[in-house]
Amino acid sequence: MELLTPAALAPRAVRQLRRIRTVYAAGLALWAVGTAWEGLQHPGSRGMWLSLLLLAVFTGLLSLTLASLGRHRAALRLRRMRRRSGPAPRQPA
Repeated sequence: MELLTPAALAPRAVRQLRRIRTVYAAGLALWAVGTAWEGLQHPGSRGMWLSLLLLAVFTGLLSLTLASLGRHRAALRLRRMRRRSGPAPRQPA
């Protein structure tokens, strides 16, 4: 499972992911409110379904961003643990 392996990212990529995470979270909150409002005003309408679709899109984008940041944190932890433990002892041949 290549998607679940830890991968360290460049510092610039991490900054961009952190910035876009807040944009996606705000979009998720706005579309959740919009979907609830549209669902109460016009249940089953085309606008409600479109709003629900955009809510799903922002949910997916936010989850992918959080997964990428989580993989990056795991890679950093793994790198720190390897650095602390030092090189592996050599086995005699």
